[in-house]
Amino acid sequence: MQCGDMTPNIRNVVIITKLGSSEADSAAVKVAALLTRRKINVNSVLPSITNDATPIRPDELKGIKLDLVFAIGGDGTTLRAFRTIPGKVPLFSINSGGHRGILSEIDTQSIEESVKTILAGKYFYDSRIRIQASINGKLFPPVLNDILITRVNLTRTPLLSIMLMGDEIKQRMDGIVVSTPTGSTGHSFSVGGPVLHEGMSCLSLTPIASVNRMPQIVIPPEEILIRSTHESHMILDGQETFKIHADEPINILRCSYDAIFLRLQKKGMRQLAKLGFSRVGF
Repeated sequence: MQCGDMTPNIRNVVIITKLGSSEADSAAVKVAALLTRRKINVNSVLPSITNDATPIRPDELKGIKLDLVFAIGGDGTTLRAFRTIPGKVPLFSINSGGHRGILSEIDTQSIEESVKTILAGKYFYDSRIRIQASINGKLFPPVLNDILITRVNLTRTPLLSIMLMGDEIKQRMDGIVVSTPTGSTGHSFSVGGPVLHEGMSCLSLTPIASVNRMPQIVIPPEEILIRSTHESHMILDGQETFKIHADEPINILRCSYDAIFLRLQKKGMRQLAKLGFSRVGF
């Protein structure tokens, strides 16, 4: 974690909103108005069009020097934003229309106060590891939560080969979830994986319907190589799906850039609290 500069140089920001959400669009209008009053340049990622903001395409973000990103929507919007924005640009997540908002810092009721706090420099950075898949030299977008590899043919159980830390594990199973600590409360948790503190530097591997009951494994964030004897789907952050051929090697490694959240309040087990299991730090 790193404290913010008491005179932050925030000059160029972008707003990414939940697709098709009027509630998120209204919140974006409010954020844009507050920022433009302070002479800050505001961009809005299409298809959303926001008053006081310059509309831009997602692919144009890599050519713009950004100081801060506002992601307005649910956790899905935050995950999509982190796959879109370049490098180490910090992100401030606002829950608007999301179910739990595990990744978010505030809801829409606190927008005005929070923007003032950010512009006063009273914030800190929360760094989270990300992972990336590579297949035959093609690098896929970095993910904050997880990479799911699952079978396509529901009547055949594939044999998965998992190479990690110099060892090979071979198991018949429906699939496997490779999760970051941030993603440990997502798909991995729903199939029995452990909840990891989001600040840890590790990965969890959670098998799905393993024939021989392969255990969940927590390892350092080192390279993992996975092959399946059958055609598979690779799903990034539960949002983007790619078809993988049988025996095609899937390399999974830590992304060279962490995801950076801009935070206003220090909280203990943030993920457990958002899931309703804890009220530590609230």
